[in-house]
Amino acid sequence: MDALRHGWPLLLPGAPPLLPVETAPDGLAAAPRLLISAARAATLKLANQRDAADPHAPVLIRDIAPVELVTARAIADPVLDLATPLKGPFASEPLPWADAAAAALELARIAGILPAFLVDPLPAGEPVPVAPADVAALADPARLFIATRTHLPVARAEEAQIVVFRAPDDLREHVALIIGRQSSDRVPLVRLHSECLTGDILGSLRCDCGPQLDAALVAMADEAAHGGWGVLLYLRQEGRGIGLVNKMRAYRLQDQGFDTLEANNRLGFPAEARDFPVAARMLDLLGAPTIRLLTNNPAKVAALATAGVTVAERVPHQLPANPHNQRYLDTKRDAAGHLLV
Repeated sequence: MDALRHGWPLLLPGAPPLLPVETAPDGLAAAPRLLISAARAATLKLANQRDAADPHAPVLIRDIAPVELVTARAIADPVLDLATPLKGPFASEPLPWADAAAAALELARIAGILPAFLVDPLPAGEPVPVAPADVAALADPARLFIATRTHLPVARAEEAQIVVFRAPDDLREHVALIIGRQSSDRVPLVRLHSECLTGDILGSLRCDCGPQLDAALVAMADEAAHGGWGVLLYLRQEGRGIGLVNKMRAYRLQDQGFDTLEANNRLGFPAEARDFPVAARMLDLLGAPTIRLLTNNPAKVAALATAGVTVAERVPHQLPANPHNQRYLDTKRDAAGHLLV
């Protein structure tokens, strides 16, 4: 991930050097091919759409001429589509190193950069070796452990306790806020809350994250007042797992008329990129295998169940809309299946 942020090429088994398009140094020579996600490739109307049938699979494309860096950035970033509308024609090619390509795109997502690579660029510099197994290890929730815990009085609950989780290869530190006295006799009220800088801290009206966070703490404080307890899992997965910069790119696409799911797909990301096994691991370390889940999203219930968590009850968590997030909430309901009215 450090290499990707610095714009250094990666070398995965069986694949040619892959240079991240977004962070590559300016002035590089052209590359013969470009690796992008199928979701982005479909937007570019590939001549051969068969290889782009899976919207989140890696796709290898070639242009009618070698791809220069400035052109590659226009291809990779949909925010630039209006300024650079004429691209291609493109054609997809067979991808014999598909596992390596998928690992590279996943690393780009985790690093918070656009999922696009120049393939075998010249000059490329000394590539950094990495293997698909390294990416799998990075995503292994079993590597997460409790780093520390302490008393943390908060506005909604003065007797709260904070627990901080860390993994060896991940700089993102997840936290849990426990409200009330933990007891095996009571099933905790749990909220999985993905980090949202704009909503949680700045009071953004484009989403409902800030109000949902506060309402969850209020509900857990009420649980504690009646002898129960609650757990807020604050997951460092900004923008449903695509990172802050890419979330802002998605906002720009929403300003152009796309909904939140369409924007993520045009950027080359899945509509849902959050890591729910991490939440399951946190609950396991906290000794909470069975929970009551504050959510409007049935898919979140299913994801936790798949990860080994028993959801005894889904507790609705809907808040009033405002003029700025009404379409966002409608998209959650109509396209993502959230149980909203």
